[in-house]
Amino acid sequence: MRALLISTYDLGRQPFGLASPAAWLRKSGVEVDCADTSRELLDDGRIAAASLVAFYLPMHTATRLAAPLIDRVREVNPSARLCAYGLYAPLNADWLRARGVTDIIGPEAETELVAVATAQSPTSTPDRLPRVQFIQPDRSGLPPLARYALLRMPDGSRRTIGTTDASRGCKHLCRHCPIVPVYQGRFRAVPIEVVLEDIRAQVAAGAQHISFGDPDFFNGPTHARRLVEQTAREWPGLSYDVTIKIEHLLRHPELLPVLRDTGCLFITSAVESIDDAVLEKLRKGHTRADFVQAAGRCREAGLALAPTFIPFTPWTTLEGYLELLDLIEQLALVEHVAPVQLGIRLLVTAESPLLELPEIRAHVGAFDQASLIWPWRHPDPRVDALQADVMRLASASGTQPREAVFAAADAMARTYAGVPAPSRRVAAHGSVPYVSEPWYCCAEPMETV
Repeated sequence: MRALLISTYDLGRQPFGLASPAAWLRKSGVEVDCADTSRELLDDGRIAAASLVAFYLPMHTATRLAAPLIDRVREVNPSARLCAYGLYAPLNADWLRARGVTDIIGPEAETELVAVATAQSPTSTPDRLPRVQFIQPDRSGLPPLARYALLRMPDGSRRTIGTTDASRGCKHLCRHCPIVPVYQGRFRAVPIEVVLEDIRAQVAAGAQHISFGDPDFFNGPTHARRLVEQTAREWPGLSYDVTIKIEHLLRHPELLPVLRDTGCLFITSAVESIDDAVLEKLRKGHTRADFVQAAGRCREAGLALAPTFIPFTPWTTLEGYLELLDLIEQLALVEHVAPVQLGIRLLVTAESPLLELPEIRAHVGAFDQASLIWPWRHPDPRVDALQADVMRLASASGTQPREAVFAAADAMARTYAGVPAPSRRVAAHGSVPYVSEPWYCCAEPMETV
């Protein structure tokens, strides 16, 4: 048996979602070939040699990019068994089956992939969250870390990034998050020694910085603290970043100095909106005031806060968008916000809890099988036009300073709203570390509406 595991996109990171199942499959005697098509070409010979082809679908972009590749695999190797696994596989099961995928597995995929590869188990609708006994991932065969996104430091230097997961799932039930329909408020901690072994392997491969991919690093605060303290003891010069909810930053202020002292360079947090009514609809668990307070606490602790946003929703107004930009500037976070975050549009996917909201159901059209979303239009066409313009601006920004892109987006928004530019600007607080390939959480940028 030869299995070909394919990742089409994983936020510019070396895909943990290939490394972990590869370890399980190899341990079971299966020959494994891993292909990351975001970083390498996949030739027909590798496809033809596989008995099982499994697509890793952790996010919406990866799922859409997989579509033509699934068709290509069926053409090149019609006898291969096709499988899809990851967060977005069960959410798009019907679409995948229509394309010839026979086995649909959720994000806790390792044991079921082994069953498919070794026993040729019959097609079924498995439990989305089977219990997994975690083992050290096997990253052999993947493109080297140097070919992935790098960390850009304020002094102009760059660091090679490794990635790992200290936990899976999330305790929270945010309506817009694709984790919720699958995990439904559950999370599972990965044993610390397993995480440390993965970090050891990546440090040996050249990693100078670790990006923890957990949806919320403080879902298990004690687990998180023990992990970063042990990591700092073993690799004193290794830096890292984490993702933490605003409410957890406020609930565990005593851990912020711990993060700083163990090498944390920045914290990503999904702020999404500064409108309390929208935050309540999204079931975020924080308020605008909480965001302001968390930004202050991170600054006091010497930690950079990198907020992410979904500025464009059915409830967005031009005035509200300008208010968001003004607050980002007032909090001296302009350099902390990746340009793409200024143009994100709310994504309504299959099985999204957003469909519980009457105002969402009133705005969406029929489910679009091509884009795998419930498309929506804003009642004010100027908002949709602004979103498209800001996203084009962000996509073309390249290496432009973030402050310049922010100013251009601000000027665009003021033109649409018919509002003059402010007479006074808040001074920037200097550059911060950031990843060369910015990512976005629980939403997708859309160039057109």
